[in-house]
Amino acid sequence: MKILAVQGDLRKDLGKTSSHALRIARKVPCVLYGGEKENIHFIVDEEAFKKAYITPEVFIIDLKIEKKEYKAVIKEIQFHPVTDRVIHIDFFQIFEDKPFSIKMPINIVGDSVGVKKGGKLMIKMRKIRVFGLLADIPSKLDVDITKLQIGQSIKIPSLSYDNLQIQEPKNAVVCAVKTVRAAAKVDAAVPGTPEADGGEEGAE
Repeated sequence: MKILAVQGDLRKDLGKTSSHALRIARKVPCVLYGGEKENIHFIVDEEAFKKAYITPEVFIIDLKIEKKEYKAVIKEIQFHPVTDRVIHIDFFQIFEDKPFSIKMPINIVGDSVGVKKGGKLMIKMRKIRVFGLLADIPSKLDVDITKLQIGQSIKIPSLSYDNLQIQEPKNAVVCAVKTVRAAAKVDAAVPGTPEADGGEEGAE
């Protein structure tokens, strides 16, 4: 997984007035959860942190708060409903010897047989939640669609990744190849059918 270094400063005032002032100054209030002690409240620079959320990639965050360092992943990002600016970030502290849960982006691999025949690939899930150790989690989860025919789909039970547990509903559809309506109409217009012969128009 890719690593992003982030510098943070401890928060001294946790009130709403302070949070508003920080956002005006382009600073984002944050909380680090999951540590062995109490949660840590801190702030990061809004511009410096943009790389972590303007891409579908998932980063391991190397947090440096004051003189202490932590490894973390983003748990949740809150955006302003009008401006789309980040207004709050929750981090979750991780450890190399403790498994943790994280949503990872999928990477479609191969050329579907069904797509080659005129079907359309529909991606239902962009990320899949997995549980495992840091060393076993890749930057992306490959999903091979090579053998996928028109009308077929790939569901969670058909996927597996070394040393990782998938934490998604078993009936969840990751992707599917659907029939394109235009192609279906052309296939249906077989000689001898009303559609192919112009229907019953002109018949007596």
